[in-house]
Amino acid sequence: MAKARSQFVCQSCGTVHTRWAGKCDGCGEWNTLVEEGTTSGGIGGGPSGLRSARKGRPVALTTLSGEIEEAPRIVSGIGELDRATGGGFVRGSALLVGGDPGIGKSTLLTQAAAALAGKGHRVVYVSGEEAVAQIRLRAQRLGADTAPVELAAETNVEDILATIADGRRPDLLILDSIQTLWTDMADSAPGTVTQVRACAQAMIRHAKSTGTAVVLVGHVTKEGQIAGPRVVEHMVDGVLYFEGEGGHHYRILRTVKNRFGPTDEIGVFEMSDRGLREVPNPSELFLGERSAAAPGAAVFAGIEGTRPVLVEIQALVAPAPPGSPRRAVVGWDSARLSMVLAVLEAHCGVRFSQHDVYLNVAGGYRIAEPAADLAVAAALVSSLTGLALPVDCVYFGEISLSGAIRPVAHAQQRLKEAEKLGFSQAVMPASGDDKSVQGARRAFQPATLSDLVARIAGSRARDAAD
Repeated sequence: MAKARSQFVCQSCGTVHTRWAGKCDGCGEWNTLVEEGTTSGGIGGGPSGLRSARKGRPVALTTLSGEIEEAPRIVSGIGELDRATGGGFVRGSALLVGGDPGIGKSTLLTQAAAALAGKGHRVVYVSGEEAVAQIRLRAQRLGADTAPVELAAETNVEDILATIADGRRPDLLILDSIQTLWTDMADSAPGTVTQVRACAQAMIRHAKSTGTAVVLVGHVTKEGQIAGPRVVEHMVDGVLYFEGEGGHHYRILRTVKNRFGPTDEIGVFEMSDRGLREVPNPSELFLGERSAAAPGAAVFAGIEGTRPVLVEIQALVAPAPPGSPRRAVVGWDSARLSMVLAVLEAHCGVRFSQHDVYLNVAGGYRIAEPAADLAVAAALVSSLTGLALPVDCVYFGEISLSGAIRPVAHAQQRLKEAEKLGFSQAVMPASGDDKSVQGARRAFQPATLSDLVARIAGSRARDAAD
């Protein structure tokens, strides 16, 4: 009999330690080591002393040139979901979907399962967190209870694989969630690093060998990352994050990894009592409650993957009491805000040291690209001076530490989206490509941030002259 021994596994990165320590040597996190029992043979076989080295066999080598086959996809018919996945579920692929509790992951996957089952595909939905009756209640609320989706409430991987082996091969297998599964090949409790890694490996191996598209649902930590070892994200073919704020009805399905399509793609949904509804034009959603005459608001023309998105950036600059002024940011990088404030003070003479600064991205949307620098700077100067920006103008551009405005990619796509929504002006970086300004009838291209500040401040003199 194999001798049992203990090992300590980091719950953040999966590094194995022979003894407990306060700090993980792999990722540097504190108090993440958990004791797990194992055998000397490990997950993959018997005791290591009884193993014999297997002689390797040569594999065929090929060249870079040759025929390229498109990945076979299963189109769900839900346009925003198909956009995020790159055109549909790829047969034989593994997809990991993460999100906060109650954000709508199970709702979205139930709607996708019903849509695919209605087209004649065999869809199996296995839940480790809910009973079959709970899934049926959700399906009735969504109006999808008549779809021929096969349900099961099971957590053992071996039982799941034996169940789906009967009958026709499933086209789509949904496992909700990966943290509740366990396998006989590991001795630790469900949800631990060893179990999550072993279960994910078993399901991915099944997907590659049978051609079934597997969707794994993952819990997230307090930091917003998918719980469990990060190696699971490296093992799967795609990682999707389902994002949203509790006070807003919209949800964003964001692609952070996709081996069969573009990354940083988004799909936008709106939560209702009948489930998730697609939002084909998210710019209208984020600009729906915009105030035209209020200072401190600038419309940013951004890019998410291949989709242009217009969103309002709101700034409030208020006098601060003596001491350290406050800096509060919602939906943007706080370090990026500090940099823009420093550039405005150092190169433009705009002082914020005696003011509190509050920045918000309307609708709870989150911006990651540096092209929002120009829109943020315009909103800050507008709020400080009390001058409202033109209602039909969009802003985009990156600000360097020297105060120069640097060009950004996809300028023409941003301008086309702005023109479609009725924006006729644009403040954007200067570039050598004249075609990039064809989407706006009037484009102001400042070379430095000082030019933009002078233009906003000059609007007061123009208003007084009129």
